[in-house]
Amino acid sequence: MSAPDTLTEEERLELELAEQARQNSGDWDSVKPGKAANFGKSFARLLGLLKPHAVAFTIVSFLGAIGVFLAVIAPKVLGEATNLIFEGAVSAGLAAQFPAGTPKDDVVAALEAAGETEFANIIGAMNDFSVGAGVDFDALRTVIVAVLAIYVASSFLSWIQGYVINIIMVRTMWRLRQDVEVKINRLPLSYFDKVQRGDLISRVTNDIDNITQTMQQSLSSALTAVLTVIGVLFMMFSISWQLALVALVSLPLMAIIFGVIGPKSQKAFGIQWRKVGLLNARVEESFSGHALVKVYGRERDSREKFEIENEELYQASFRAQFLSNVIMPGMTFIGNLTYVGIAVLGGVMVAGGQLRLGDVQAFIQYSQQFTQPLSQLGGMAAIVQSGTASAERVFELLDADEQEPDALDAPKPVDGRGVIEFENVRFAYTPERPLISDLSFRVEPGQTVAIVGPTGAGKTTLVNLIMRFYELDGGRILLDGQNIAELTRDDVRSRTGMVLQDPWLFAGTIRENIRYGRESATDDEVMDAAKATRVDRFVHSLPDGYDTVLDEDASNVSAGEKQLITIARAFVAQPSVLILDEATSSVDTRTELLLQHAMAALREGRTSFVIAHRLSTIRDADLILVMEHGDIVEKGSHDELIAARGAYWRLYQSQFEQAATDLDAEPDATGAVETITDADEAEVTAS
Repeated sequence: MSAPDTLTEEERLELELAEQARQNSGDWDSVKPGKAANFGKSFARLLGLLKPHAVAFTIVSFLGAIGVFLAVIAPKVLGEATNLIFEGAVSAGLAAQFPAGTPKDDVVAALEAAGETEFANIIGAMNDFSVGAGVDFDALRTVIVAVLAIYVASSFLSWIQGYVINIIMVRTMWRLRQDVEVKINRLPLSYFDKVQRGDLISRVTNDIDNITQTMQQSLSSALTAVLTVIGVLFMMFSISWQLALVALVSLPLMAIIFGVIGPKSQKAFGIQWRKVGLLNARVEESFSGHALVKVYGRERDSREKFEIENEELYQASFRAQFLSNVIMPGMTFIGNLTYVGIAVLGGVMVAGGQLRLGDVQAFIQYSQQFTQPLSQLGGMAAIVQSGTASAERVFELLDADEQEPDALDAPKPVDGRGVIEFENVRFAYTPERPLISDLSFRVEPGQTVAIVGPTGAGKTTLVNLIMRFYELDGGRILLDGQNIAELTRDDVRSRTGMVLQDPWLFAGTIRENIRYGRESATDDEVMDAAKATRVDRFVHSLPDGYDTVLDEDASNVSAGEKQLITIARAFVAQPSVLILDEATSSVDTRTELLLQHAMAALREGRTSFVIAHRLSTIRDADLILVMEHGDIVEKGSHDELIAARGAYWRLYQSQFEQAATDLDAEPDATGAVETITDADEAEVTAS
């Protein structure tokens, strides 16, 4: 999909991301480039993850509400301390003009008569005023102690709230990771064919980490902020409804800022996290193929591609962070304007005797407490936008179509020797491109079936169907007379041993890697499998023998030795059916020949499928299936197919003749055929 030249860089980037998402999901209509398809629904689902902790969350919310209530009433109580000091100082100052104990009304009347109306209004608003009374330090002490107690209790309850919510968040994210792990194990292989590995890793790691930070940073603060706004609003109206209305003017202005910037911020964060996934895919690809990059001298090309995608991520991150960081300063600016308005109007109302000085002081504190949580909510909105964008990527993974579950009443597998039957099997990875149209054959126990054919003929697909990695579009596959589609996948795969072309070993000892095929295998069984597959001959050259620890890439053994270990792993599993998909491609020719002798003994009584391009691997097979375009075009033994001079003969001539000639047993002048003797095998083993 190409973008028109008239598009901006941002629009071009969005189209690229949308195309990538469409390829991954297969559904164009479901793609919303760079933003959550449904923010409200995704955010509600994110909060729904907390449902198992609903009781604990309710209790801690109640405690938090008490803490917020205490924090809200503190300015009102502290305002009384200001009133005590101010009124005490005024009463002491008037002692020079009026006799001690003069009532408030017389003082007010005298001041009004003298033309000091504003001063008279201030004194008229005072409670329990008496000339010469001074500051009531006992009452002041009581108020200060009460304020300290309120703040201590509020802080303690807030700490409890934060501590418990943090535990809830950690447990919730632990459960989310568990759900993702379980989900990945339930996904069909077709899902991994469509999704880049780096992007999948990014969803499991970066996106879940971002969700964790979002929930930890925003949930507790958001709850406190909302309760604070409600409590402060109530206290402001209880002091002065006029000043409260001034404070409320900030709400629509803040809503405008959030309404304009919020969606853009959400969109930017969506683009950012998608670019993180693409960059991770690039890095994973470069590291996995690092040796190949070196061989072909493509370091500069790899670096340039990385720099381009890294620059795109930088631009996306910069835009997302810029937009998110604009919200809170904007709301803070509006809060400061509100603060100025309240201070001016409050001063006028004190001068007019409508409010006491301590009440204005308390209201100014409330105005800050009112705008501060609103600004925090604005800042948290950006964090929530980012977290929700990540959550939607994780939810896409959790909502992906799973493989059909095994039937609860699935029959138990019968004891058998591994008879495999294909009956009119049809299969396609995509409906528009059929791969296997009508395939039927039967393999008896103890037979070795070799499958050959050009790339894309369906060889590997054939064995993947036997393992039930994919489900059939038609027909059926029978294992000892039972339809494998009716058996559980575990039952099918427990009777099958498979060795892939690319060896996979995990970080652990050689002994552990071999025992991975069957956990209950004894050390003797592990040793027997190792000896039979020629693993034993190179293990003794290692410092720790079978206890040698392989690193993550198993770089301390050769490629051929890795493959031998994987073959030993398959043998120790004692399967009824063996599948070798280019299993000897990494083994040298002479070692491969010796390996065939060992495999012949181990295959006895088992049905074996061998996929190979090298004729040295398959010449002794009981049956050779030649596949083209998903159909079997020829079948028979090596000699029969060579004599037929058909597809197999052409493949032999074009690809394997020289290699096979070097390995074929050539008759000498007397007509005798050269064979591999025990002495030859011992010589190679010793070497």
